[in-house]
Amino acid sequence: METLSRYERSRARGFASRREAGRFLARELEDASALDSSVGRIVVVGLARGGVEVAAEVASALRAPLDALAVRKVGHPLQPEYGIGAVAAGGAEYIRAHDGLTEEELAQAVRVAAMKAATLDAALHAHRAPVDVDGATCILVDDGLATGGTMVAAIRWARARGARRVVVAVPVGADATVRSLEADDDVDSVVCLVAPFDFGAVGFWYDDFHQVSTEDVVELLSASQGSTTSAEEILVDDVRLAADLTVPTNAIGWVVFAHGSGSSRRSPRNIDVATALNRAQMATLLFDLLTRDEEADRQNVFDIELLTKRLVAATRWLSARPAAGDLPMGYFGASTGAAAALLAASELDDQVSAVVSRGGRPDLAWHGLAEVHAPTLLIVGSADRIVLDLNQAAAAQLTCPHELAIVPGATHLFEEPGALERVAELATAWFTEQFSARHRVPAPSREGSHHGR
Repeated sequence: METLSRYERSRARGFASRREAGRFLARELEDASALDSSVGRIVVVGLARGGVEVAAEVASALRAPLDALAVRKVGHPLQPEYGIGAVAAGGAEYIRAHDGLTEEELAQAVRVAAMKAATLDAALHAHRAPVDVDGATCILVDDGLATGGTMVAAIRWARARGARRVVVAVPVGADATVRSLEADDDVDSVVCLVAPFDFGAVGFWYDDFHQVSTEDVVELLSASQGSTTSAEEILVDDVRLAADLTVPTNAIGWVVFAHGSGSSRRSPRNIDVATALNRAQMATLLFDLLTRDEEADRQNVFDIELLTKRLVAATRWLSARPAAGDLPMGYFGASTGAAAALLAASELDDQVSAVVSRGGRPDLAWHGLAEVHAPTLLIVGSADRIVLDLNQAAAAQLTCPHELAIVPGATHLFEEPGALERVAELATAWFTEQFSARHRVPAPSREGSHHGR
């Protein structure tokens, strides 16, 4: 049994929202030995309702099935808000204390909670069967741990359903509760980002802690079923480049990602943006611009001509696939990848409908900026001063429709609370607008425009 966290237990760190917390949690899980190569099949189960918003981000990042578990608190008959245990759908239960209740009084309290759990479960799974966790690594996710009663009931549910391994994953939890779960023989690993001694309440650790409805959970579950992801290889000049292809149902367009220097298709920030685009019905291709051997040579990392060649080849590979159809295509480039995206767009011309740059280096594509005809959005953090200056200068060279969007307070990696969410919102809106325009008119306008934000 192990506990995994890169944060100090006493560190006071909050989250902008459950979704942001889910993204941080997903990165921790990806890095943690809790999910080594022996875990086999993974299923992510969020505790309904709030935990499912966190779990949706985890499942998306891990490319794992998502499900929701209805767990209801067992309230004391004389004080229903006072929890004495919890019951999961299907009957798995945990009773923390009898508090002087008779066996019948306790049984009645459990029956009330079980009925609530069954009613919620029926609503959540009215149009889809629960995901089978038998033989799988079951990651149980909630938005926080206070007393931990509902999580213990969920753990017992997972074991009763035959889960091979049980991993508890939460953004925040009371220190004593986390330690208690660490000692639980039914738990293989606990991943908790923040475990303060002075916990307070779960909601205290979120800027946005809105109430999640049953309808919200059903929508999250439906969205998770609406896409397929496949691992691919792109052959370019006898070099095989690993790629991840995600295609949602009724996709409205394709976005090809060009990662920055020293990164890969596994860039957590690009995965976060890709997930947001997938939810907006955009298919995504994330691929390695360089092999591992190539990226060991720093010259290759900044060889924009090579990166551009790879991006163009990947675009043509994708365009030849039946799944691409006649859907519009765009680029999302980060750092040096943004320079490659701009040059590839200038080379492929009207085959590219939109470009978005995140913290990009358009100065490395200076000679080709005037030839970019695809509407371009440059996103930069206000605290990333040097890159902001470079993007402002590049914007003056662009002749295509373009905008410069400045994210207040953000630095180069957009690690500040809410910053990456803003990037995802801006990118989603830009691609949606440009892909829609592509369907309305034969070709995008080539008249320049610039709007700072």
